[in-house]
Amino acid sequence: MTAPEHRHLDRVAALLDLGRPEQALAELGRLPAGPAGDIRAFRLRAAALTELDRWAEVADTARYGLGQGPDAELLGRLGLALRHLGQYPSAERALLDALALAPHSAWLLTQYADLCLLVGQTTKAESLVARAAAADPVSPAVYASRYQLAYATGDRRGAEQVAREFLGRYPEHPSALALHGLAAAGRGRMGVASRSLGQAVAQDPTGAAAAEAAWETRVYAHPLLLPLRPLYRLGMFPTWLIAVGTLLVLNLLGWAPAALAAALCWAAYCVYSWVAPPIVRRLVLGRWRG
Repeated sequence: MTAPEHRHLDRVAALLDLGRPEQALAELGRLPAGPAGDIRAFRLRAAALTELDRWAEVADTARYGLGQGPDAELLGRLGLALRHLGQYPSAERALLDALALAPHSAWLLTQYADLCLLVGQTTKAESLVARAAAADPVSPAVYASRYQLAYATGDRRGAEQVAREFLGRYPEHPSALALHGLAAAGRGRMGVASRSLGQAVAQDPTGAAAAEAAWETRVYAHPLLLPLRPLYRLGMFPTWLIAVGTLLVLNLLGWAPAALAAALCWAAYCVYSWVAPPIVRRLVLGRWRG
């Protein structure tokens, strides 16, 4: 490959670093046939398509590139794509082949851990995340997998702590902002969630999942839903237990008027929790479209 062609691929890599996968693909499309078949070009194309969640094309690109010979990164991209396409056994085979070439790659280890979590192999995922963390403890992929593991095992506080650590290390990373927002939403902190997810979308406008989550949290962070914050923070069942417990105590104390007032307030609160969110959703959607 000539020096200009190397510089061309360097520009593509720089565009990916800046979060511009569409432009990166356009630049790759301008390569002559020879350099376009270089293994580095296949890696960059697969990476750009990954950023755009175009999984079938990621898989095809990885397979074409692997026609030149085994490559850990392309095998990893193939495994990731096949996971998203629901082809779990083939995804595992690709990731195992990749790890055979690069056994200490934190990114490959976390990809395999995420696959294991998806199929319920939590213990195996824990081992893989531990290996990835030992190889590269501050890798964004490691933080993301630690979050997924904590969330999958029901450790909401642990997930939120990982998200805070991730954001502290990478304050402008789209994934760090998105996970921080999702963790805050899971704990009922809708204002924090809306800000973090909004910043994630600003950093990476191509992130469809983050954009959808940002829109949802904008709904639940709306001032009209402020009375429902305790419900989101505590959850439906604990809130119901508190309400029923309050009514029982008031009745046991013989405070019938207070018990009746509390029951009416609880009934009104329940009706509000059913009626208000759809109305606010329409209001926010109307502003968003406008």
